Amino acid sequence: MASRPGFPARIDLGPAPATPRGARAGAPVREGTIPGGVGLESSAIRHRMVMKLAAQGVSDPKLLEAMATVERHRFVDSALVNQAYEDTSLPIGLGQTISKPNVVARMIELLLGGRRDSNGRLGRVLEIGTGCGYQAAVLSRLCTEVYSIERLRGLHDKARDNLRPFRLANVHLLFGDGMAGFAKGAPYAGIIAAAGGESVPQAWMDQLAIGGRIVAPTQTANGQQALVVLERTQHELKQTVLEAVHFVPLKSGIA
Repeated sequence: MASRPGFPARIDLGPAPATPRGARAGAPVREGTIPGGVGLESSAIRHRMVMKLAAQGVSDPKLLEAMATVERHRFVDSALVNQAYEDTSLPIGLGQTISKPNVVARMIELLLGGRRDSNGRLGRVLEIGTGCGYQAAVLSRLCTEVYSIERLRGLHDKARDNLRPFRLANVHLLFGDGMAGFAKGAPYAGIIAAAGGESVPQAWMDQLAIGGRIVAPTQTANGQQALVVLERTQHELKQTVLEAVHFVPLKSGIA
């Protein structure tokens, strides 16, 4: 496994969008108002994506703010950037995909249901399947620390390249077998997986803190994939099976 990447600092959000004429400073931007920026650089396009997420039931304000801030188009191939803010999954190479914004938001909101600190942040989180790095960037704004592990060297390298300009001090990219988790960083307040297996690996459960949650696609008794939430209490792991989903298969080893 690789050690932490060497790009400390923070996201540079740039200047805040100008307040539209006649609007009160600090007031929420209503649909139809256009914040500053041009094309994919404009916060307006992310604002529209977030409004759709809210209409679909995503309600956590800090999560919606994070989704509005992280520029998804910087994590997809140049030929697909015009689809970056549509509610669709997109290929990122090596047979993998970046999940739909709605799925990313849904899973993170479930993860955030665990314990948060006085600043509203979740503690240390483990992400299984870094992919292109988009979800790690969103998590960085909602968690105190993010360990993200990827088994495919090509995607691990791509995520490092994608995330480097954001200069995230609290994101640590790892190259290794995600099914084994990352014991050195445990215990985790949350574990979130971007690939689905027949069951949740025991290693993840062993590395979960009391009060923490695992959110992962898992195969159910009927052979279909569903979103599953496991929550550790003092005495047990409580499992909740939610809606059907379709993720790439969870695999062991590195490649």
